[in-house]
Amino acid sequence: MYFDFLVKIPENTGRITTNKKKDTTYIEYTYEREYLPEKKYTKARRTTIGKMSKADPTMMQPNHNFVKFFPEVALPDLKSVTTRSSCLRSGSFIVLKKIMNEYGLPHILGQYFDNDEVGLFLDLAIYSIVCENNAGQYYPDYAYNHPLLTEGMRLYSDAKVSRFLNSITDDQIAGFLNSWNEARDHREKIYISYDSTNKNCQAGDIRMVEYGHAKDHKGLPIFNYSIAYDTKNKVPLFYEEYPGSIVDVSQLQFMLKKAQGYGYRKVGFILDRGYFCKENIQYMDKCGYDFVIMVKGKASLVNQLVFENKGTFESKRAHFIKGYQTYGKTIKRKLYVTDKNDRYFHVFHKISKESSERQVIEAKIERMASFLEKQKGKVVEIGDSYRKYFEIFMNHKTNVFVMAREKADVIERELELGGYFVIITSKKMSAGEALNLYKSRDSSEKLFRGDKTYLGNKSIRVHTDESASAKILIEFVALIVRSKVYTLLKDEKARIEKNPNYMTVPAALKELEKIEMIRHMDNVYRLDHAITARQKTILKAFGVNDDYVKYRVNRISEQLINANTKGESINGENEEDDFD
Repeated sequence: MYFDFLVKIPENTGRITTNKKKDTTYIEYTYEREYLPEKKYTKARRTTIGKMSKADPTMMQPNHNFVKFFPEVALPDLKSVTTRSSCLRSGSFIVLKKIMNEYGLPHILGQYFDNDEVGLFLDLAIYSIVCENNAGQYYPDYAYNHPLLTEGMRLYSDAKVSRFLNSITDDQIAGFLNSWNEARDHREKIYISYDSTNKNCQAGDIRMVEYGHAKDHKGLPIFNYSIAYDTKNKVPLFYEEYPGSIVDVSQLQFMLKKAQGYGYRKVGFILDRGYFCKENIQYMDKCGYDFVIMVKGKASLVNQLVFENKGTFESKRAHFIKGYQTYGKTIKRKLYVTDKNDRYFHVFHKISKESSERQVIEAKIERMASFLEKQKGKVVEIGDSYRKYFEIFMNHKTNVFVMAREKADVIERELELGGYFVIITSKKMSAGEALNLYKSRDSSEKLFRGDKTYLGNKSIRVHTDESASAKILIEFVALIVRSKVYTLLKDEKARIEKNPNYMTVPAALKELEKIEMIRHMDNVYRLDHAITARQKTILKAFGVNDDYVKYRVNRISEQLINANTKGESINGENEEDDFD
């Protein structure tokens, strides 16, 4: 929360630093330096005290932290200072709050958190969706010009956010996940897409952070994060966080036990190639779970299947799968020698995939040949990746590289495999059904992409285990809501004859942010202008019309008037908030 006046930036040498975020420069104050003997360096503890003026770089817009650390500075009468923007961006808030209510999220969270904590929790989730950021220090900027779910729409500082994150317990997290999954319909047959990623950790001594195989490699320790996603109802079910050194294939069996614990029995699992191994297949059989799993493209099993069936289906119209421009064929056989069950191997071929893969292979061979040509006459060690495609000739006495010759049979065999892929299912189905099921995991993959790209969660910026777990829970709730936004926009876009580019989640939210409430001289907030045609199209996807927006705007204005009457935003007296 920033005041609407300027003060001189303090001249405390060594304590004042700047931190530029997009087009805003934040002024930070180092209030303490702590020596960490085990790490043998001094750690600076900083807090934001203001925002640099764009007109005058010697001035800044202060916040309450400035008042705390610089009490000697004369300020205007704080009672007359406006603590909330006169322009509130309300469109995205109205839509996201509606989705939260439809999922019953306030009620579920209310079983484990106090009422005002529920509001702050959901505000943080909305903040991460709208601002594509998870940094607590910038939450006050969002709160300043948006409606809120806290009691009386109370504005909280980044320090309050930090304390709240640290206060969330494992029992509250487990309680929410139990209640969320208990509310799902366990009677229907669903397929759960399970996928994982990892996140860098920029600071703090977090228990689960270890060095591992990072997907976004920055030389930082990581932790793994996976989500189970209901592909039928298009909703995340539960998540896991585990140490960064654990590989995906070994974590799957632990996830299956959790699925049983949450009461899922009539389910199948859609898995990426990273989870394919004999032990995992046997464990899913033991649990009675069906599976749909992609097999690594260069596995010997795939090669054998492709060459056995090559030329028998690639241009047969009976094997054509509409919607994917792909041909597929199903073969029943055992997965391994001691396998007791029949499996269904679906072999696919796609011409466009073949073309792109052949281009990649040809380019790779050309790059390798060019590199080897430059090494002639040099003492050099040629790696196995080159020896796979080239016969290497060396002068063994001098260890000088002489020449290389292509292994034509190896290259030709790899080219012949271009465009083919294999999906294995435990249940009998057609190749088209198998491909449809596997493609349904696209939503969960987009969910992960949204998590890292659009929720600002490539890294976790916390210092304790408690706050790390809390941020992950808030992030999971944000993913539940954002997944619904994605699904509704996608469905509405399919009904529209045109192909508007504003029906993506980021573009739609940006457009909804333009629906603004303006405070007038009587201190009443009113809708600034009529809803545009583009905004109406977006709102229709969420079952919202002009009248609903006007009602919610009036309701927000009433809440703010009531809060100001009771002095809520100043001294924090309680007022019952409505989540309806």
